[in-house]
Amino acid sequence: MPKEIDKQKLLDLMEIYKKHLEKELGAKVEIQPSKPTTKEYKEFKAEFLPRQLTIYEKLCNFSEKILKIKPDPKKIQEIQEAINITHLEITPAGSISFSFFIPIIGALFGSLLAFLIFNSMFFVLLFVIGAIVAIKPLGKVPEFIANNWRLKASNQMVLCIFYVVTYMRHTSNLEKAIEFGSQHLAPPLSLDLKKILWDVETEKYSSVKESLDIYLGTWKKWNLEFIEAFHLIESSLYEGDEARRLNALDKALDVILDETYEKMLHYAHNLQNPITMLHMLGIILPILGLVILPLVVSFMENVKWYHLAVIYDVILTVVVYYLGKNILSRRPTGYGDTDIAEENPELKKYRNILLKIGNQEFQITPLIVSVFVGVVLFLIGLSPLIFHAIGVADFGFGAEDLTTTCGQKYCFLEYRTSVTTTQEVGPYGLGAAIASLFIPLSFGVAIGLYYRLKSKNVIKIREKAKQLELEFANALFQLGNRLGDNLPVEIAVGKVADVMEGTVSGSFFQLVSLNIRRLGMSIERAIFDPLHGALVSFPSNLIESSMKVLTQAIKKGPLIAAQALTNVARYIKEIHKVNERLKDLMADIISSMKSQIKFLTPAIAGVVIGITSMITAILGKLSVQLQQVTSSVGGTDAAAPVGILGLFGDGIPTYYFQIIVGIYVVQITFILTVIANGVENGSDKLNERYQLGNNLIRSTILYVFISGAVMLLFNIIAGRILTATLAA
Repeated sequence: MPKEIDKQKLLDLMEIYKKHLEKELGAKVEIQPSKPTTKEYKEFKAEFLPRQLTIYEKLCNFSEKILKIKPDPKKIQEIQEAINITHLEITPAGSISFSFFIPIIGALFGSLLAFLIFNSMFFVLLFVIGAIVAIKPLGKVPEFIANNWRLKASNQMVLCIFYVVTYMRHTSNLEKAIEFGSQHLAPPLSLDLKKILWDVETEKYSSVKESLDIYLGTWKKWNLEFIEAFHLIESSLYEGDEARRLNALDKALDVILDETYEKMLHYAHNLQNPITMLHMLGIILPILGLVILPLVVSFMENVKWYHLAVIYDVILTVVVYYLGKNILSRRPTGYGDTDIAEENPELKKYRNILLKIGNQEFQITPLIVSVFVGVVLFLIGLSPLIFHAIGVADFGFGAEDLTTTCGQKYCFLEYRTSVTTTQEVGPYGLGAAIASLFIPLSFGVAIGLYYRLKSKNVIKIREKAKQLELEFANALFQLGNRLGDNLPVEIAVGKVADVMEGTVSGSFFQLVSLNIRRLGMSIERAIFDPLHGALVSFPSNLIESSMKVLTQAIKKGPLIAAQALTNVARYIKEIHKVNERLKDLMADIISSMKSQIKFLTPAIAGVVIGITSMITAILGKLSVQLQQVTSSVGGTDAAAPVGILGLFGDGIPTYYFQIIVGIYVVQITFILTVIANGVENGSDKLNERYQLGNNLIRSTILYVFISGAVMLLFNIIAGRILTATLAA
């Protein structure tokens, strides 16, 4: 084998050649270095990288042209590493310029609009302070994207090693094994594996091993077991003894499985305190603080409902989200599920609502349904404001009460004259408070419907495929035994189908057998045919890869195929066993988080809204009574009631107060669901969407039900207490 030319020597030769050309031609010659990209790579990247990354790239490049800010020399390498990991086409200077340019623009326009609309320095200061605070997080966007990329990639690492090891067992070719893995994995790890090969094709690196080692170096800080597993795979190439080669491959999978479990064990032990802090700061303290806020606001007339909205629905939400992301950033890499609709584009239609009319199949996007439901509920929630704006007369229910605007004890609107001004303020009515529940309901149900309808069909398909995967190991053992008895694969498949009749695996192999016997297909077509193949009904990369091993190994003989399938079955069992142990580690923590999402948060918030509604009603009635006393008392005797009246202020109507809390409940449910799913399943977007759909609908409905019931109950109690007190 000729000695490999050193890269530096090659560059020196190119420089000498360039000078020679310049001397001969009498002109300056520029030799452009080849870029490590190809047309196919760019197309692949454009297809699979999220759209927001492209927008971010454009903003960074634009910001760099406007503001030329050089990053800290100590941070350049770190930022560049993050950029390389995520395949972003930006520079470190561009990312830093973006972190300053966007806050400056946001502060200028936000402050101007806030001053023109609200005429308040509160929002001006809020935008300025927010811009200053945002500079550092925005400068870390490449690192944030890189962490998300790592989390997504790490979900596929165990399967990556599984695919590479499975292929290497029957064909000792590292390049083909990496290609095999890239075909069965979803982005982003598939993109990384493809780039390893493309970097060799474009001569950026001289060999697959060199390109792979450079790539593995990016995981030194994050996943040493992934690196160790690949090094064991590489070492198997140099083993002269077949038994030792296979042992190295088996050890590669064992290493990543064992180390992943150890890391998750430590992560589970250290997770209790951060989760408790998140629960206290994000749920308990903010919601319990709402009990005293009506009293505080009543005595502070400058505090408006939109101030509370900014505190709860913006600032607190951002803080909780930040704490949650910190928890997820410390999650060990190694395992998790992926969205099969991303892996198999043919399944993307199941993200829609499918209606069959006759022989025609119609697809309705969930967005249309969710928007329609959300708009209807939102308009119901706005009805008190709409009725007041168009001049609808107030109405109510209960006993006659001449002190109210509707003439009855409980009004729907109940707009009052301000204590401090002559303007009308409200709505303070119980009916308006009940109607306000439809606004958080519109957000929670609409968003929940969207995610549920988008994921329901796909998750059913994946669960069916996962059930097949659970049984598939036993099926592969049986198929391997039949092939070991020198049975043809066509007959062996039918035998396994008969033995496993009634199971999902049995249905799979029955379909393969029917394709062979009735349609005259080969074993390969019976499995992989795009129209009638068994994989059409059972989409699973793990099953697909196992069947590809079968079709390739069977060419070398039944005994080799039998051995290959037996090993694949063993690998699947080991992966499943470790995944179940990992779920057991997280069971207590995940159970606690799910109870917070499904019951505690909406229930506590609902009770608090009922209490605040009662307090607001009592203060409102007292204010009205004092106004009447003030108007009936003249001269110096009126000074005392007027002074007391000034203490109460207008307060915040329950209508606005409930909307603020309701939206906060929806936001917290959303954030906690994302965090719980991230802790349990890593970057499993499909399960995340499905859980968001379920949790948002259930939690919001529970919150609305409890809030409405408690508000009615407490307002009735408050009314009776006031009636008895004032009568006395």
